[in-house]
Amino acid sequence: MSDGHKTKRIKRSRRQKGGACDDGAALLGRRSAVDAPSCFAPNPLLVLGGDGLKFDWWGSLALGEAVSDDELWAAVRLRVRTFYKFNESFGIEDYKTYVTKREFDGLQDRIVGRTPGYNAVACINATLPVSTFDGYAEELCSLCKFSRDGEEHVVVGTLDVNWCLQLPDELTGIKPEGIGVDLTRAYISNVCVAEELQRNGLGYALISKSKQVALSWGITDLYVHVVVGNEGARKLYDKSGFVYESEGRARNANIRNRPTYHLVYLNITKT
Repeated sequence: MSDGHKTKRIKRSRRQKGGACDDGAALLGRRSAVDAPSCFAPNPLLVLGGDGLKFDWWGSLALGEAVSDDELWAAVRLRVRTFYKFNESFGIEDYKTYVTKREFDGLQDRIVGRTPGYNAVACINATLPVSTFDGYAEELCSLCKFSRDGEEHVVVGTLDVNWCLQLPDELTGIKPEGIGVDLTRAYISNVCVAEELQRNGLGYALISKSKQVALSWGITDLYVHVVVGNEGARKLYDKSGFVYESEGRARNANIRNRPTYHLVYLNITKT
């Protein structure tokens, strides 16, 4: 499923440390297989939701930046599936299509450099071949699949790494300190894992990959916003080495009914 769009490679806009421009090839977070499952989960068997279905997945899991619009669409559809709760009603499918297109356009604009304030943005995905599921999680496989090298894959986890001083309307980090050094600050956002595959270490794997990409850009301090009371997310970031910096509500929080957040950070040069 590709929303009627042909598969094409994403043209990135990247500003290296010091301001030189590059087409992004040298800084691209390379797609890699996960070869150390003990870092992410107690064992290499993936547990599928409440059914308790298990299969060997570590040899098939790949982590890396989205390199095609087709994969970007798949990642956005997973995010909409995870973050939005739709009430079934007349016209709801049209509204879902509208929301997905809006999210895709915003992400694509940030990646290619059309959105002011971002030096670079990477969409990091965890993917598995459709064949790995052997008929399980059919709705996920149908909704979040894309084609790579002639084989169908499914985006099962995703996040963004944003090289910028601050995210719009969000709490702003203060590290690193000093004049000009804040240019080495970045933020993780839109972290999600397919509900069928949660609590298997995929979140940890995605965060670990995001650290590698950020380091390749010259980032020193990596931030993420965590909703107060989201214990699963808090445990993930604690495990990943993040520490508390501040608490507050996003700007316009009352208007948008936004919750209170903790802003946590990690100096990735020391991990």
